[in-house]
Amino acid sequence: TIFTIPRPFAGHIGVIQRNAIQSWTRLKPACEILLLGDDEGVAEAAREFGCTHLPRVARSDYGTPLVNDLFAQAQAQGRHALQCYVNADILLLSDFARAVERVAQCGAPAVAVGHRWDFDLKEPLSFAEGWEERLRVEVLAKGVKQRDWLVDYFCFPRGVWGEIPAFAIGRTVWDNWLLYRARSAGALLVDVTPVVVAVHQNHDYGHIQHGAQGVYKGPEAVKNLELAGGEEHCFSLKDATHVLTAGGLHRALDREQFRRYLSRI
Repeated sequence: TIFTIPRPFAGHIGVIQRNAIQSWTRLKPACEILLLGDDEGVAEAAREFGCTHLPRVARSDYGTPLVNDLFAQAQAQGRHALQCYVNADILLLSDFARAVERVAQCGAPAVAVGHRWDFDLKEPLSFAEGWEERLRVEVLAKGVKQRDWLVDYFCFPRGVWGEIPAFAIGRTVWDNWLLYRARSAGALLVDVTPVVVAVHQNHDYGHIQHGAQGVYKGPEAVKNLELAGGEEHCFSLKDATHVLTAGGLHRALDREQFRRYLSRI
């Protein structure tokens, strides 16, 4: 079950969200897709692409959807025990489904995460034969692999998180807390970056008050950090316990191991 909460389907944001959802509908085996929220065009997109629409979402005092409600609804309404939150601007390719399947078969509760590749895409994506390989080549040639702190997808077994704080989505910290929570819950945290090209379609922050400054420094970002319990509960992809490569699942150096390693060289 893939779930997300799109922004209004208007202008460039509308184009890239339609691109993203259509890429998810082409994954095999086929995935259940849940679109949450009642913003402009969400219900229509759900009907067009055969997704389930869940319109009612709890929001902050600023009107921002809350992460805990999104995850609670998906885990209650989704048909499948394996679930995946994906930001609505992320294109997924067939390598994603293969990687998730391999992680799910590891024999222990595991959360799959990874880097994203930033890429400029202004127009509707053509899904004609060969689209995926053409896109992959172009992204790897012209895209930018983002830093370890930005995580745009989480694949997880239902129930692994326990209680999630009422984070405002689209602001900083909540994704980093989920990484921390996976580790503290004893789940494997698997970085699938070596075998997954997840494509983030670049966009501006005009939909958020005060733009990028509001995302990282605004009052809801400050509140998110407070709910997380401080920066010590904010992990990055460097805190993964394992890495998935073409050769299989391997133990990763965690933060403390890495510091000890650096001290010896």
